[in-house]
Amino acid sequence: MSETPIGRTDETSPSKDEIGNVPATTAAEPEVIELRRGMFGQHDTGDTSGYNGLVRTITMPAPSERPFGGEFDAVADALMTALGAAGSSFGAAVEKTVVDRGEITFFVRREQLIETCRVLRDDPDLRFELCASVSGVHFPQDAGRELHSVYHLLSITHNRRVRLEVTCPDDDPHIPSVVEVYPTADWQERETWDFFGIVYDGHPALTRIEMPDDWPGHPQRKDYPLGGIDVEYKGAVIPPPDVRRSYN
Repeated sequence: MSETPIGRTDETSPSKDEIGNVPATTAAEPEVIELRRGMFGQHDTGDTSGYNGLVRTITMPAPSERPFGGEFDAVADALMTALGAAGSSFGAAVEKTVVDRGEITFFVRREQLIETCRVLRDDPDLRFELCASVSGVHFPQDAGRELHSVYHLLSITHNRRVRLEVTCPDDDPHIPSVVEVYPTADWQERETWDFFGIVYDGHPALTRIEMPDDWPGHPQRKDYPLGGIDVEYKGAVIPPPDVRRSYN
């Protein structure tokens, strides 16, 4: 009996043969947040790195539509049912669902994060027992949601993986800590705060873990100064790459 493909492919979705997994089902064109030219954030008359001709479009995947394909629909259905049983709802907790490159991401509202994680961990049809990683991303052009906190969850019971993504603005960089649900997130939230400045409210000891305690700023943010290099020759200095200019 031949298999009937689930979902559909489009220009933004790789085929099953290309990625070895179900294709993404993308509802609309990706959201363009920046057209990046050059390298190192240079926005003036060109840099001296040789990358001045590089042009990249920075996009966010569009929300996906049902059917997602594979087991993704089963996970979404189980999450919807479990959230309803817990007194919440899928629509209240999840902003959008994105299936891209054979992976599913639930964009969760920060005020619903703890309850959603608890449901994902405890519901028998979900059982995402392990938070494998917490990391951060900084998108300065994503207005009102510049900081993204990303959680990779693993179900050992069902051998499944999902990703959660939570956003917050630069001027209110607060997201609830998930340590009470996933203790393994302890040092990972510390590292994300250290490098990106996301404040995980309720964390038992939110202190720096990589940088010195008195280090100014958060060095993996896109607006962090790149610095220059002192040269031992008549007090010269090589300027940071984002402010170098070509004088041709």
